[in-house]
Amino acid sequence: MAEVRGPGSAEDAQRFSDEAVYPETVDVNIRQLDPIPAPRVFLKELPMSGEMSRLVLHSRQQIRDILHGRDDRLLVIVGPCSIHDAKAAHEYASRLAELNAELNDRLMIVMRVYFQKPRTTIGWKGLINDPDLDGEFNIRKGMFLARQVLVDMLSLGLPTATEWLDPITPQYLCDLVSWGAIGARNTESQVHRELASGMSMPIGFKNSTDGSVQAAADSCYAVANEHHFLSINLDGRVISAETKGNPDCHIILRGSNHGSNYDTASVSAALETLKASKVTGPSEHGLVIDAAHGNCGKDEVREAQVIEQIAARLARGEHGIFGVMMESFLKGGHQSPAPLNQLVYGRSVTDSCISWDRTAELLHTLADAVTARRKLDGE
Repeated sequence: MAEVRGPGSAEDAQRFSDEAVYPETVDVNIRQLDPIPAPRVFLKELPMSGEMSRLVLHSRQQIRDILHGRDDRLLVIVGPCSIHDAKAAHEYASRLAELNAELNDRLMIVMRVYFQKPRTTIGWKGLINDPDLDGEFNIRKGMFLARQVLVDMLSLGLPTATEWLDPITPQYLCDLVSWGAIGARNTESQVHRELASGMSMPIGFKNSTDGSVQAAADSCYAVANEHHFLSINLDGRVISAETKGNPDCHIILRGSNHGSNYDTASVSAALETLKASKVTGPSEHGLVIDAAHGNCGKDEVREAQVIEQIAARLARGEHGIFGVMMESFLKGGHQSPAPLNQLVYGRSVTDSCISWDRTAELLHTLADAVTARRKLDGE
């Protein structure tokens, strides 16, 4: 039987010993089990205010309006590749909130607040998994810290975006999130399609790591339909969930192992794939381009150039792109994960990010591109 540790461990261990049956075939490769409070505990300890709730609801609707072609602003998901330092995240968000107030007539800015990082092999898997970056994997602390960061972002007036990596975490955080993504490694996952079908916010599916758009298109179609699956509720109880389907899913072009796919021809080809797949909703109007990852080779200098090229195309009147994503932080580049006191403040510990000053320039460039496109559309 696996060891049980953490707050309440003695009580849990006694209960498990008295009530549970552990055949020899169970937990063979489990070293320990750490009880985590039910989602409702976290929601009560770190509640959202009425103002925050209104911000989430309003920003989700604004995003939907952009995705469905009712709002001609550009959706911009921008922020660190991953959150590892709550203080640096707050400083970044404060700057972004000021810029948002200036540009929100042309840009719908949503802060990228990613807490979980999928890995091709192994590595630091994000704030929730290892919040102290020391290999202790205090997931209970990480979950509380993640919720604290989201509450902080909302208190600054910024809507948030994140990637959903597992089917349990959303119960702890989704009330605070305005837009979600399903990553390239999970875009074909039945579990993630079921999850997205019941989520209360728009969800973007990235193309597969090999560059295929078909899997993401199939996901958008599947997620729009109802699903039935096992999940947990706010009290942590296992339930059978029945969803209505999510009508606000779309695809994200993020490049691939073979190169980029943000050019005009790739966008047109992706939209044709969506059309052939009979996907309705946002996918009838366009898609989001992720300027990072395969579209820039994880090079922040190249990523900025990708944003500039997209802005130039928008300024010339190109349609079919209703959003962009970019990875940016206080300082450019990246560094290897380590405890906070060993790190350069404000620099990514995962993929390279664009510096803040360059980010501010790029956001103004995108806003100007929207202005130029509006003039062309009005002629």
